[in-house]
Amino acid sequence: MSINWNGVFPAVTTKFKEDDTLDLDLFAVNIKAQLDAGVHGIVLGGTLGEASTLSDAEKSSLTRYTVELVDGAVPVLINIAEGTTTGAIAAAKRAEEDGAAGLMILPPMRYKAGDAEVVAYFKAVANSTKLPLMIYNNPVDYKIEVTLDMFEELLAACPNIEAVKESTRDVSNVTRIINRFGDRLQILCGVDTLALESLLMGAHGWVAGLVCAFPAETVAIYQLQKAGRIKEAIAIYRWFLPLLELDINPKLVQNIKLAEVYTKIGSEAVRPPRLVLSGEERAHVVSVIEKALAVRPELPAYKNL
Repeated sequence: MSINWNGVFPAVTTKFKEDDTLDLDLFAVNIKAQLDAGVHGIVLGGTLGEASTLSDAEKSSLTRYTVELVDGAVPVLINIAEGTTTGAIAAAKRAEEDGAAGLMILPPMRYKAGDAEVVAYFKAVANSTKLPLMIYNNPVDYKIEVTLDMFEELLAACPNIEAVKESTRDVSNVTRIINRFGDRLQILCGVDTLALESLLMGAHGWVAGLVCAFPAETVAIYQLQKAGRIKEAIAIYRWFLPLLELDINPKLVQNIKLAEVYTKIGSEAVRPPRLVLSGEERAHVVSVIEKALAVRPELPAYKNL
């Protein structure tokens, strides 16, 4: 089993009702907008999906529902962010049972594990499942870096570790990975504000955030750069950048959910302890969104480039 890691993989938000239960109807509206725009995969239960607030039952419900909804059009991945190896293996087993096509997996949560511990953790999870894995490497937010030497050990031992969500915020790391591993490790940029730069340097895909509110613009950038229409991709990306910067913020969930309201494919509802934006914070985000919408670019026919 393998995944085509090329393209745009939205890290989708989780939708909630006023009573704090899952809003699957609104969730379906957003997923259909992603598919209509031409995304290449769906990632559930990541940071944007408020993973730390979801129960195991809710994660299973989201996975099963999304798998049924997309009906094989694109692969569905579920994020694993656990504090124990046992818990991560159990999550991988549930994901497989729920029909997920692959896993995105973070290093151990809460405990700042050493290199050997992180490698042992990833090996144990990878060896417990047949599903392909994408390792989420985000030392900025999660304080653990998966180094190239660690990847070398993992790739030698675990053929189903296929990709990395590259979020070190160092674009030159794309080149380092390619120089070291060639096509053995597929690279997906995980930082919206570095996405086009990473793609131009050889990244295979983009695990995107603002795609949740602006799916067509995100996929257009990917498709245009892939087709060599770089100037057109850059023009859209420059328009997009103030919005993309909403993703590199501690309140990225609230920011992006507010953007989804403006594009009519989501709601602001978040799960406590998060609260919706208010005051100056809200005014700033509203200003960014409204300014962007006022000059929203007309997109070329990008789907079949």
